[in-house]
Amino acid sequence: MSIKEKLESLGKNSVELKIAKKEKYKLGATRFGGQPDVPPDFAWPTYEGESYDHVVKDRPLTFLAQFNCAELAQFDKEHLLPDHGLLSFFYETDTQCWGFDPKDKGCARVYWFEDISALSAANFPADMEEDFKFPMVKIKLAPKTSYPSWADFNEVFPDEEDDDAFNDTWEELTGDDAEERSQLLGWPDVIQNSMFEECDLVTQGYYLGSDWNKIPKEARQRAKETACDRWMLLLQLDTVECGDFELMFGDCGHIYFYITKEDLTARRFDRVWLILQCY
Repeated sequence: MSIKEKLESLGKNSVELKIAKKEKYKLGATRFGGQPDVPPDFAWPTYEGESYDHVVKDRPLTFLAQFNCAELAQFDKEHLLPDHGLLSFFYETDTQCWGFDPKDKGCARVYWFEDISALSAANFPADMEEDFKFPMVKIKLAPKTSYPSWADFNEVFPDEEDDDAFNDTWEELTGDDAEERSQLLGWPDVIQNSMFEECDLVTQGYYLGSDWNKIPKEARQRAKETACDRWMLLLQLDTVECGDFELMFGDCGHIYFYITKEDLTARRFDRVWLILQCY
């Protein structure tokens, strides 16, 4: 097969997220920032870890975005996401955990609220600093066929060596000249290296910030052989800009919410894993 045929064979449906102008509140609407719509018994998620002032304490996660699942359904051609309710994403944006340490568990949370009519706008926690209360911004949705970045493509086709030809073909198929985009589902736009194996190993309790040779060979081999088939991208969020507001992850990076296909089917969104990559 040619590189184009190989790439086309790996195409997946995704939902491109275009950050638009500031938004007015509407219950259950797809949007970035503002106050999340939550049920009456909702407990705002917190993460216990070391802050920048080297104090280990519980601190509230930042509300990033929510998505109306009925609105998403028309773009979710493979019917992977729920077709009703609201999906809400939170992340600890102060220290911005990278996701290579098992201790990062809980730095990112995803909730699925099935009955939108039972929701209302949450009050921010009393101890939440103003910097982490983001403005409400409209998100426009659009379908887009997603193709793997070189790092993931090379995991599937390890014998392929012509990355220049790959880049030309990738741009031809996607219409993009830069791998920068916010999206739901599809292939991630990889900045550093493929993340499927990382998700698989770190969620088993292995620390990935040092020598991988310390990880048992059989665990690494299993992850290499199966992780790409078992894990998938749920949400990729790029830099968010609106007016004088800017949210950047690391140095012009992305955050990626991953989930196993099994957990997505079972709607176990509490098992997501987040990874941050930047330049």
